[in-house]
Amino acid sequence: MSKILFLHGFFASGQCVPALALRDAFRGRVDVLAPDLPMHPKKAVSFIRELIDKEKPDLLVGNSCGAFYAQMLAPVVGMPALLGNPHFQMTEFLKVRIGRHQYKSPRKDGKQDFVIDEALIEEFAEVESKQFELCNPLCKDRIWGLFGEQDTLARFEPLFLEHYDRSFHFPGGHTPTAEEVCTWYVPLAEKMLKDFCNKPI
Repeated sequence: MSKILFLHGFFASGQCVPALALRDAFRGRVDVLAPDLPMHPKKAVSFIRELIDKEKPDLLVGNSCGAFYAQMLAPVVGMPALLGNPHFQMTEFLKVRIGRHQYKSPRKDGKQDFVIDEALIEEFAEVESKQFELCNPLCKDRIWGLFGEQDTLARFEPLFLEHYDRSFHFPGGHTPTAEEVCTWYVPLAEKMLKDFCNKPI
C-alpha cells in the first residue's frame, strides 16, 4: 500500500481537518500518516526526517507551515511533495502573534497551550533563510503547489514559481475544508503517486 506523510500547519496538529479528511478519502487505498509536529522548526525538521527514514512514505503533503517543511525536505530525501498554501515567511506570521496561544486541534500529548516568543522567531528566521538552498533541477516538476484563491495569510505563489513549475489553484482559503481536501488535494496526490512512484491506488 502506498504511504503519504501529511505535515500540518503551525497552529494545527495531526488531528486537524485536512489530515482527517485526507485519511478518510484514502482509507483502504493509501496509508496516511499525520503526526503532531514539534513547535520549534529545527526539532520539526529533524523529527520529520527521522520519520521519513523509518516509515519510507511515497509522498509528502503539507499545509502552510507543514508545506514549508515539506519543500525543504523533499529534495533531500528525493520525494515528490504537494504543498498546500505554503507559508515561506513564517517569521512575519509569528512576529504579530507573540504571546500565549492554543492549538486549534487536539494533540496526542494533551498539551494545547504554547508561547510564541522572540527565540522561536529567531529560530524560524535561521531556517527560513536557508529554505531554498537545496532546490535543484531534478525536483522542479516533482514539487507541486496548491494555492487557495481566498487565502489571505500566505500569498506565496510567485515565490514558489521562482523555484518550481507546477502550480494549481482551488477556490478556498488558507486552511482547506474537508470537502476541499477531497476535491482538490486528493486528485493531485493520486496523480503524484501514479506519476512519480508508480504506485497503484
